Amino acid sequence: MYMVKIMKLSLIIPCYNEASNIAPFFQKVTSTFSGHISNFELIFVNDGSKDDTLKNLKEILSSTNVDMKIINFSRNFGKEAAMFAGIKESSGDYVSLIDADLQQDPEYIVKMVEFLDENKDYDCVAAYQDERHESAIKIFFKNCFYKLINRLAEVDFKNGASDFRTFRRPVADAIISMGEYHRFSKGIFPWVGFETYYMPYDTNARLSGTSSWSLIKLFKYAFEGIVAFTTTPLKISSWIGGLSSITALIYMIVVIVQKLAFSIAIPGYATIVVLILFFNGLQLMTLGIIGEYLSKTYIQTKKRPIYITKEILENKKPR
Repeated sequence: MYMVKIMKLSLIIPCYNEASNIAPFFQKVTSTFSGHISNFELIFVNDGSKDDTLKNLKEILSSTNVDMKIINFSRNFGKEAAMFAGIKESSGDYVSLIDADLQQDPEYIVKMVEFLDENKDYDCVAAYQDERHESAIKIFFKNCFYKLINRLAEVDFKNGASDFRTFRRPVADAIISMGEYHRFSKGIFPWVGFETYYMPYDTNARLSGTSSWSLIKLFKYAFEGIVAFTTTPLKISSWIGGLSSITALIYMIVVIVQKLAFSIAIPGYATIVVLILFFNGLQLMTLGIIGEYLSKTYIQTKKRPIYITKEILENKKPR
């Protein structure tokens, strides 16, 4: 008969084309946790990798005594889906999220766990960058994004806060309860609430490979977040429509007064073309904004799964 023991920590690692990083990451985590966190599980989520990520994960699984689980997706569903799957499959009292490229040092996980152990009033520890080691243009646009979304959204977004964090089981359960298809974790974490401590951290250079987050993808991700956590763009569309109508009415009165009172000839062709282009542009922009919200609603009503699991492999020992 086995003694029942409670899992202390579930460490979730989304992986997409991280074949060269898997082994060094595993070694770094196990050596860092040694003597600090003894009861933990590693949950690797293979998000449809095209390289040998899955193969390398299976090799580690077959040779380690560490509690480990591999969730293998049927295709690439994105990091948001991978994090959700890992949280859903976790069993620890604490749940941590970390990338596999070692830009985020596992030593911070130890500090987070120790902080939660010592501070029962806090439910989550989130890492944020005081100083970003990125290009000036990326820093500029990220700062603009946080200023904009904090003006529009009902929840507060911490500038520089990442998905790199550790939280208690009630926080994990709250996140799991949010079954929305289009997920934006930077908004989900503040939306569910709970007491969060923001811990500054420094990023390391990526161990191997290149980041899949291009500037275009970051713009797309930012727009997804704005659509997911605020309806202000829809209100802005209404304001633009109302302002355009008022402007058109004022201009019409001005034209009539000029024609009747001062006999000023109004150049018709150029005026009409400019007005048509201007107002058509506003209409198309407004329809585009409405379309973004409708498309999200349309996909959500289909109730498609957030991800599809091809297989789950584990060497979890009886407890």
